[in-house]
Amino acid sequence: MAQPFRTHQAVRAAIAALLLALAALLLAAGSARAATDHVVITGGAVVGAGQTAGDVVVLDGPVSIAGHATGDVVSVSGPIRVTGQVDGDLIAVSDRAVLGPSARVGGDLRYGDERPVLAPGASVGGTVSKEDWADTANGWGWVSAIGWWLAVSVSTLIVGALLAWLAPGELYAAERALREHLGAAVGWGVAIAIGVPLLAILALATLVGIPFGIALLLAAVPVLLIAYATTAWVVGRRVLRNRSASPWTALLVGWAILRVLALIPVAGAIVGLAATVVGLGALAVALWQARRPGAPAARPEVPAAGRPAPAA
Repeated sequence: MAQPFRTHQAVRAAIAALLLALAALLLAAGSARAATDHVVITGGAVVGAGQTAGDVVVLDGPVSIAGHATGDVVSVSGPIRVTGQVDGDLIAVSDRAVLGPSARVGGDLRYGDERPVLAPGASVGGTVSKEDWADTANGWGWVSAIGWWLAVSVSTLIVGALLAWLAPGELYAAERALREHLGAAVGWGVAIAIGVPLLAILALATLVGIPFGIALLLAAVPVLLIAYATTAWVVGRRVLRNRSASPWTALLVGWAILRVLALIPVAGAIVGLAATVVGLGALAVALWQARRPGAPAARPEVPAAGRPAPAA
């Protein structure tokens, strides 16, 4: 039992650090000093002597402040070295902050793993405190876990109901794509799941691409919910093995199965990821097939009645 507990603690710590970084990233992106802010995904940031910057937010890489930062300085993964002035807070999540003799920090100095080094003469206007983000995240305990499970469950059920109501044809098309082109659907799902976040990160790394990257990440949320709900519907159809079953029944059965499996530690996350990837691929293949000239419309498969179908 010790290993799963440590795993959950590490996951919660990573989530807490990521949320902190994303919050700082959004604040920096929306700041009125956007022209002088430094928002870096990877590679680090340098504010040289005589230079002025606003907020400095780095997700991965070293940070060097020899000039003047008028906002906060945040590093999630990478060391921070300050020999100049920081008007706001200085936050080092997972690496060490080193303050030189002439360093001035107007706000608080908060750190995660490694205690900062303050040279004689360095000053911090606020408090120097260790933030145990792992314990903070773990403090939510089962409340946060159940809350997250309920949020995802309700969201996917609503999205699935909207699909069954407004776009049942697309659900049948996705099921047919999985039945006839399972390998292609899985391949496309993996490619989309990897390629879209990578494209968003590359866009965020450039100044002109930040709006596109943020929009792409925001658009990914409903798409992932649709993909998950699609797989839930297909699972329900497979379990019922009744082609005449109501799409609403299939949705509820598949959704219930996936949400119960989501309660299993680790395995539940893997099942959820697989369901989302498969749903993405199925929808992609179905949309591609719909573009072809003369492609048949996706319709519910109704079993033959007691008498043979009339001849054409």
